[in-house]
Amino acid sequence: CAAHLPVPARLVCILHARTEARGLSLAPFPSRAVLKHEVHELILTAEAAAPGQTVNRIAYLAFFEVLESGILWAGDTIRLGEQVLGQLAGYDMTHMPNHMNIILRSSEPLQTGLELGLELGQLLRFEHTQA
Repeated sequence: CAAHLPVPARLVCILHARTEARGLSLAPFPSRAVLKHEVHELILTAEAAAPGQTVNRIAYLAFFEVLESGILWAGDTIRLGEQVLGQLAGYDMTHMPNHMNIILRSSEPLQTGLELGLELGQLLRFEHTQA
């Protein structure tokens, strides 16, 4: 992806759970289209995750509603206001067609959405990261 518009979203459910052995199987593709009003789940990992890999150690962050249709791409930066939550690592399709699990990787200690102080209605942004 040479460039794409930011994809805005807002938090609609804050999560507070974690696991050490989830076994999320990330899809092999780097991109997904998301449509306005879809709801998806954000999950955080500190593992070196990428498309096609399995992720075990996770913390659940939140569910979010997409505010404008767009493209998400592995490597995108995910911001909550000006705070960087992490980089988009990949997608787990376990719950489709209900929702995608969108996995973020971060070097920060794993915290749940509640522990991070996330709040309902906060705005989230998926932004293209220049290579």
